[in-house]
Amino acid sequence: MNTKLLLLIGCLLTTSFLQAQNAYRYNEPFLFNDGWITNNIESHDIDSQLIYAMLKKMGQNENHNIHSLLLVKNNELILEEYFLHYNPEKLHDLRSSTKSITSLLVGIAVDKGFIKSIDDPIFKYLPRKKHQVYLKGEKRKITIRHLLTMSSGLDCNDWEKKSPGQEDKMYKKKDWIEHVLNLSTINEPGEKTAYCTGGVVLLGQVIAAATGQNYDDFARKYLFEPLQISNYRWRYFNQNKNVDAGGHLFLTPRDMAKIGQLVLNNGLWHGKKIVSESWVKNSTSSQTSLGGVNFGYLWWNVDLQYKADPINTIFASGNGGQYIFIIPKLDLVCVFTGGNYNSEKDKLPFYLIQNSILPAISFP
Repeated sequence: MNTKLLLLIGCLLTTSFLQAQNAYRYNEPFLFNDGWITNNIESHDIDSQLIYAMLKKMGQNENHNIHSLLLVKNNELILEEYFLHYNPEKLHDLRSSTKSITSLLVGIAVDKGFIKSIDDPIFKYLPRKKHQVYLKGEKRKITIRHLLTMSSGLDCNDWEKKSPGQEDKMYKKKDWIEHVLNLSTINEPGEKTAYCTGGVVLLGQVIAAATGQNYDDFARKYLFEPLQISNYRWRYFNQNKNVDAGGHLFLTPRDMAKIGQLVLNNGLWHGKKIVSESWVKNSTSSQTSLGGVNFGYLWWNVDLQYKADPINTIFASGNGGQYIFIIPKLDLVCVFTGGNYNSEKDKLPFYLIQNSILPAISFP
């Protein structure tokens, strides 16, 4: 991450917390029948006082606009805090963190043989009559891998407002799939990366066509039910016929943490394989670079610095501060949700991890 940006955020955060006075009271996460094992933070080799000091400040002045913070250590949920009237039952819009879940679903479809290879061209799977008319020329070279690494070559860049495929333009269309497929190609597929939500929406259609199931039904059967996730909501488009696979899945923070734990455990949940270890490792490893940051198959990968040591961190990221952080070296999952939409303040979780959470965790 940008060091100057983190320092600026740190200054803003520290200034807003200067007059914090009241003590913080820790409460162990409740044990629900949702698959989580909970425990007291004091039972782990953690400098809990650093965590408490951070949370004391966050509770005193909530202009940080973080809605939740959860820590999972050694497969146990040990910290669960909510701010601004949020609570464990309230669903949160994951925004683009949804993309990382779509990556897991592609992996499951590959594992189960519905998709033969991610190097297959997408025209092999999309419905012939409705969509094949758009897949001509260079577009016939676009593979599933290209969509996973955001290197389709389509004129689609969410970070550029003038781009024809920019997501806000897509959202205004009745049929998002038709809109994305109708975009021109400006690069050879695989040549360059550009952040393109539309390409991930296409992946949702590939999954549906390959499996013969609606995308949401496939997700429920092969991912959500095995993880005991029942409280969720999708965003639909095209008169509620299609699911937005690129964003706007609503989950609770506890269930977001399950996604992180699944990745940390290399595809296992309570010893049961949900997605293959090979897929997890490949999808969370650096496959390309996007905006100067290592990018896998819709998962981000960075090294956070603690003292002189780089700490490899895998994460899903959504606008406003929706994060699922996985830090394998520390056997740690950290979840944040927030309301800092279209603001640099949505990077506050990086500051908190580097300055409070990492120092509090004793390295093995």
